[in-house]
Amino acid sequence: MKILLVDDSKAVAMMTTARLESFGYEVTHAADGPAAIKHFQHTRFDLILMDIEMPGMNGFETTTRIRALEGHEPWAWTPIIFVTATDTATNVVTAIEAGGDDFISKMAPESVLQAKMKAMSRIAAMRARLAQANTKLQDQANRDGLTGLLNRRALDMRIDQLWDDATRTAKPFSILMIDVDNFKKYNDHYGHLGGDDCLRAIAHSLGKTVQETKDDKVASGAFVARYGGEEFCVVIPETSHGVHFGLAATLVENIAALQLPHKENTHWGVVTISVGAVCAVPASGQVGSLFRQADTLLYRAKEAGRNRVEAE
Repeated sequence: MKILLVDDSKAVAMMTTARLESFGYEVTHAADGPAAIKHFQHTRFDLILMDIEMPGMNGFETTTRIRALEGHEPWAWTPIIFVTATDTATNVVTAIEAGGDDFISKMAPESVLQAKMKAMSRIAAMRARLAQANTKLQDQANRDGLTGLLNRRALDMRIDQLWDDATRTAKPFSILMIDVDNFKKYNDHYGHLGGDDCLRAIAHSLGKTVQETKDDKVASGAFVARYGGEEFCVVIPETSHGVHFGLAATLVENIAALQLPHKENTHWGVVTISVGAVCAVPASGQVGSLFRQADTLLYRAKEAGRNRVEAE
């Protein structure tokens, strides 16, 4: 268990640290409120032991500021125990209102201190499990249930931040809009379950191709998302002009190479995709205009015969 000990007395801090370390805990000492806040901003602690009477910023104010940094997620909560010699009714009320959770005397017997720490260890373990479960749920919420790719919600959230970064730093930004050719005819001929299998195979190929290309010319921030229905989107931040066309062409080739039968896909006989690829150099304006441009190029690719890329 990682403990942040906040106390302005070096003697008390040394003694308390020695006691806690003898129980097997990892202790970081902060000599005042500002130092405690700085430590908290850079390290995740399982417990904070907070002195009340400190010069400048007392324990109550320090606790209030720490609680403000945690936000509103329940798994972000860190237990705070006030360490004091005077647990008066006024101090108890003030401590609870500031966001504290418990009191312990500076002169508490070894058995009491150890018992408190055991209880906090159990809480720390529960918090870790809760954080792990939340991370898993968050990932599931961001994934398309059929293909496993990022869903439209996750795409919208991620692209806003990436676009802001690109416009601020004047970096290039590319978007590929992808559509499965004659997919309605595929569903009509092979059935919706067959259509689902087809989309899963396409998603796997798109994701694999983008992942493999990241190690070459494409920036590590590139990702694939299911845009909706039989449409997919590839976002490529911070990549020079021309690379987006190369990746788009590779995607088209790799999907055709799957040789998924599609009798209703005229001229090809297998599943193919069309891609509209656009690169803004540098990124500027609204990202929505880039999507509209990519969408226009996608339909131009379809009108030109499908199984191809139209790029700008």
